Amino acid sequence: MAILGSLNDIKQGLTIIYAGEPCKVVLAKFVRMQQRKPVMQTKLRNLINGKVIEYNFKPGEKVETGDLSNKKASFLYAAGSEYAFMDNETYEQISFTKEKLGEQINFLKEGVEVNLLTFNGQPINIELPAKMNFKITAAAEAVKGDSAQGRVMKTAETETGFSVLVPMFIKEGDTIKINTETGEYVERVTN
Repeated sequence: MAILGSLNDIKQGLTIIYAGEPCKVVLAKFVRMQQRKPVMQTKLRNLINGKVIEYNFKPGEKVETGDLSNKKASFLYAAGSEYAFMDNETYEQISFTKEKLGEQINFLKEGVEVNLLTFNGQPINIELPAKMNFKITAAAEAVKGDSAQGRVMKTAETETGFSVLVPMFIKEGDTIKINTETGEYVERVTN
């Protein structure tokens, strides 16, 4: 674990240790106010319990970077509110609750490879690929004149049951790419 030199080193996506637990920086904004010292306003997601914390780092404050390890794992199945993964090296089975995984459950397909995040040897969460392909199972038909009225997006449902806004030309059976961090449509995948 290293200690950051200045507040400017705190960037979005960085993993740091806050209150003894690993946290991912979700948002980092440098703020200067009149007659006050500048601060780094941050939103931190606790990687163990998933809670989001807002904290202002002051100049001179020591910030440790987190020492997380990544392992490859595969999603096996969901049973109730438990989601099972298998470590691809040791074949050990690891389970996470629905609450711990949060919105990531919308993108889990059987066999998908994920990064298993470990802190001090303990598995704490998963990290999905940035973009994934999904098949559209249900989509409303485009009606002539919709785009003239300013409606250029419609709701479609993926194979995992996730609803996403897609352009009018997407139809049932198409494969699309979705950004797993934002949950937004990226592009249509041609076979």
